Amino acid sequence: MKRRTREALLAYLFLLPSFVILGIFVFWPIGFSFVLSFFKWDFKNMKNPVFAGLENYRELFRFFTPLSHSFAHSLLSTCLIFILCLGIVVAIYGLVGTKKPITLALLILSLMGVLFIQGGFAVVLGIVVLALAIYLIIKNKFFLKHLAGILSFTFIGFIVALMYDHRVYTVVDFLLEGKERNVFIKAIYNTVYYVLLTVPITLALSLFVAILLNSNVKFRTLFTTIYFIPFVTSSVAISLVWRWIFDDHFGLLNYLLSFLNIQRIAWLKDEKWTIPTIAIVSIWRTIGYDAVIFLAGLQNIDKTYYEAAEVDGAKAWHRFFYITWPLLSPTTFFLLIVSMISSFKVFTEVYVLYSGLPGPYNNSGMTMVYYVFDRFYVQQRMGIACAAAYILVAIVLVLTAIQFMAGKKVVHYVS
Repeated sequence: MKRRTREALLAYLFLLPSFVILGIFVFWPIGFSFVLSFFKWDFKNMKNPVFAGLENYRELFRFFTPLSHSFAHSLLSTCLIFILCLGIVVAIYGLVGTKKPITLALLILSLMGVLFIQGGFAVVLGIVVLALAIYLIIKNKFFLKHLAGILSFTFIGFIVALMYDHRVYTVVDFLLEGKERNVFIKAIYNTVYYVLLTVPITLALSLFVAILLNSNVKFRTLFTTIYFIPFVTSSVAISLVWRWIFDDHFGLLNYLLSFLNIQRIAWLKDEKWTIPTIAIVSIWRTIGYDAVIFLAGLQNIDKTYYEAAEVDGAKAWHRFFYITWPLLSPTTFFLLIVSMISSFKVFTEVYVLYSGLPGPYNNSGMTMVYYVFDRFYVQQRMGIACAAAYILVAIVLVLTAIQFMAGKKVVHYVS
């Protein structure tokens, strides 16, 4: 036996105990739960699960009552709004930069599509607008050069149109109507709402704290430890303390708000405050961890960059946006991925704050992990629970893949 082969076998022999443990407690449950997602495995069929194919996945998205419009109709309307926004932005860029007559025609057609957005004529205009916009972007280097700005303004206009244009039935309307007629869709909606609320706020606040800790402040180690303690404290204990803080009658938070003449808020009893209440607890708990990681990234930046910028007369905000932020992008990217995955798995805060219930009423605190827990342990519909778990895995994988693709262009690694 060759020496290289012998060393490889010896290495795998040392790794074998770890592989056995991981195989029994990690890989086998993952594979077996995926198989069970295609079976009707519940209390009645505990010993003999019945193969159901994709029925469990269809059951997850089945509505109690029919919706006013189909998903295909809402998706078509949403795509049409995005295309018209793209046409308007490309036309404005073209009128400013190239001043070609075709950009004026594109602007007129896009505005006509906005006026007739409810009729079938808008679909024809949308196809023409999309074709013209793609033609201009591909054929003219000016549009390729400003492609990032075009897409950014298109996305902003698209979001504004979805929020304020109520003439058409979009995907947002489909979700808002569907979440009241399907518990799983409401769980997805609540989870996404929670992620969008917690991740940006946590990253922004933790970066601010890290910048303060990175300055010449006394007792920096003590403050860093104080900020980090909540992260290593039990989530159950933290949630119990915050349940007292959020109490309507003798809670500390409402007591402090009373000094600002703010009326008492029913944090744990009002449906609209359910997700923000959970988010406050999570942000307070994780801000210390993110701040410590940001602090490590800040201390890894070479001070000569700042010294050279000061010599050139750069102000503090110039140094932040042109030195700190780009060089901190790998750390930000890591925290963004980790925070997003962690936020999608929120469960403990919901379970403890609301005493084992998914919110005060109307499933206002139902998240995807809580849905899996409820179907598996409470209703004992294990097949449905496994299918829901893999929908969650698919959502996280897709979003993570998108972030990695976007990160290749915006993350700057400096050796």
